Amino acid sequence: MSAVSASTVFALFCGYLLLMNLLAFALYAIDKSRARRGAWRIPERTLILLAYLGGAPGAWIAMTALRHKTKHTKFLVLVPLAFVLWAGLGIWLAIRSF
Repeated sequence: MSAVSASTVFALFCGYLLLMNLLAFALYAIDKSRARRGAWRIPERTLILLAYLGGAPGAWIAMTALRHKTKHTKFLVLVPLAFVLWAGLGIWLAIRSF
C-alpha cells in the first residue's frame, strides 16, 4: 500500500474546508431566519464549533453579510481566532505539499 501524497492531502483539505464553510454559512443563515421568526434557535456553541471545524470564513461572511451575532464578543473573538488556526494549518500543508 502506497502513502498518500502531500498534494492529495492538500486537495482533500481544501475540499473539506469548502464543505464546512458552506455548512457554516447555511446554518448561520438558518439561525438568523429563526431569530426573526422567534423560532427554536441553533445553539451558539454549535455555531462556534462549526468555525473550529473549518467553517470560520463562512461563519464570518455570514456574520457580516447577515448582521448576525455581530454584537456578541465571543463570536467576534472566537470566529477570527478559528480562522487564524485553520489558515496556519493550510499554510503548513501548502508548504509541505509543494
